[in-house]
Amino acid sequence: MDWEAAKMMCSLQFWRMAVYWTLALVYSRLYLLLLPYLSNRFPSLFRPPPPPFSRRRFSPGHQCPVRRPICVVTGATSGLGKAAARALAAEGYHVLLASRSPQALNKAVWEIKKHDPNAYVEAFQLDISSMHSIMKFECNLKQWLQDANLHPSVQLLINNAGILAKSSRVTADGFDEMIETNYLGAFFLTNILLPLLKNSPVPSRIVNVTSFTHRCARENFHVFSSKKYCFAQIYEYSKFCTLLFSYELHRQLYAMDSASVVSVMAADPGFVETNIMRELPPSLRKLAFMVLGFLHLLQSPEIGVGSIIDAALASPEASGKYFYGAKGRTIKSSPVSYDAKLSKELWLCSYELLQECKSRIVNLSKLD
Repeated sequence: MDWEAAKMMCSLQFWRMAVYWTLALVYSRLYLLLLPYLSNRFPSLFRPPPPPFSRRRFSPGHQCPVRRPICVVTGATSGLGKAAARALAAEGYHVLLASRSPQALNKAVWEIKKHDPNAYVEAFQLDISSMHSIMKFECNLKQWLQDANLHPSVQLLINNAGILAKSSRVTADGFDEMIETNYLGAFFLTNILLPLLKNSPVPSRIVNVTSFTHRCARENFHVFSSKKYCFAQIYEYSKFCTLLFSYELHRQLYAMDSASVVSVMAADPGFVETNIMRELPPSLRKLAFMVLGFLHLLQSPEIGVGSIIDAALASPEASGKYFYGAKGRTIKSSPVSYDAKLSKELWLCSYELLQECKSRIVNLSKLD
């Protein structure tokens, strides 16, 4: 008997995932399917869905210094990250795969090149849960652009890296590993690369990969004070924060300049068969995939990546939208995710942490 699985099945966190997450996923799917019908039947209560956004291929002008757009994908060695890297390479992007493991990076580059020998892909080591690694990645990226005689800019950043940690672990920066990997690391990396994105001579884009599980999160969050590690709620919260961050960055960029060169999208791939649940007992993973497959809620990475690619290739006017369900479709996220005051508070707190981490690393480097 699998005692680890049996023990987890007796926990509240397991049933929160099994019930709340499934309901949130079903809600998103029904919202997508029923909105056209409800908006026609009850026009005073439901707004009609926006028309699907068509994907736009990169087409530089004769004078454009960027001949092949640069795309950075975090968590690019497996699942959605690798699927996104492969799809964007096929779209003509020079894709920079960013991940922790050099071996996994080399394997991912080889697999993409094997599938498409003409693909432009590069491997960059990056631990998104480490500010030191993020700052080193920035230096390596700038050096690579200079050595390759490319324009000093980035056209697309996809913050995809994420984990579902079963137990509490603290990073070198002093944060919960799941929070830093899923949210803070993306916030830090985006702010550090923002000058390169703004320096682009053509419209650039940030795509933050979030999750339907954000619908389970609430504004008042106190599980860190719990004696037990509430991993399901912390995961929900990390994806909720990613969404708040996306909307706040969109507001900041477009408040300063309505014709901002940088647009910001949120993308929800739904439930995808990846290895993000690798820390759960194998029998429970198989059970989850079997049940969700039976309910037609489980997708392969090649299908689930559709919403991410839609967000990456949509027109700049789609900035601030929540992409879900592929085919260029967008839906509304949870009502509390549009709370501008909450988003601003989270931004200020996160930015303060960013400055503290940068200062600490700079000071340590001076001591060395």
